[in-house]
Amino acid sequence: MPETQDLVLNPKKTPLYYVAAVLISGVAKLLFRPSVEGAENIPLSGPVLIAPIHRSNVDFAFTLFISPRKVFFMAKDGLYNHPLFGKLLVRLGAFPVNRDAADRESMRLAEEVLRRGQALVLFPEGTRKFGPDVEPLHDGAMFIAARTGATVVPVGIAGSDKALGHGAKFPRFAKIHIVVGKPIAPPVSDGRVSRSQISAKTEELRVALEAAYATARSRERH
Repeated sequence: MPETQDLVLNPKKTPLYYVAAVLISGVAKLLFRPSVEGAENIPLSGPVLIAPIHRSNVDFAFTLFISPRKVFFMAKDGLYNHPLFGKLLVRLGAFPVNRDAADRESMRLAEEVLRRGQALVLFPEGTRKFGPDVEPLHDGAMFIAARTGATVVPVGIAGSDKALGHGAKFPRFAKIHIVVGKPIAPPVSDGRVSRSQISAKTEELRVALEAAYATARSRERH
C-alpha cells in the first residue's frame, strides 16, 4: 500500500489534513464540548505513544484536541473498503490493522512512525471495553515502546460512552472530559529488554491509565 507508506514517512500536515481536522474537531466541540487537562504531559518532539482509554468509537476524534502535533493511528481494515473514505483516512494519518489476526504490517508501520520521531495513537486495551476498570493489558504498547524508545502517555476520556455507546448509530450531546497522565519512560536495558521488564511497564501503564480515567470521570460530577 504505497500511499500508506508515503504518509508514514511524511509528518507534515497537508491542506486536506487541516480541513478534515477542523471539520472533525468542530463537530466534536459542538456536540461534546471537550475539556482537556494535562496536555503539557505530551512531549512536543520525539517519539511518543499516546495511549487512550477506549470506551467508544469516537475516542480517536479527541486525540485532535490534546496535542498540536500531527498524530498517526491505526484504523480497522474494514474502514478502507470504501475507496474515497480509505484515501481520506490515509491522508489523516491512519493505516489499516486487521484486529482478527496478527498483523505484522501494521505493527511495522507503527514502529516506523515512532522511529521517525512522530506521535502515534494506540489504544492499549485493543478493542472497546466497558466499565471504569482497566483490565490487564496486552504487552503490545510497551513492546513497541521498547523497540523504538518512545515515551508512553496514558489518556483518560470520560463521557465518550455516553456520546456514542456500544451499538449506537448516531452520536448524542455529552460533555467529554480528557485527562492526560504523566509520561511513562519505555522499558530499557543494556542488552535485550526482557519480557518481565515489558510486563512490569505494561502494568505501570494500566495503573496510570486507570487513574487518568478515574480523574476524568470525577470531572463529570462537577
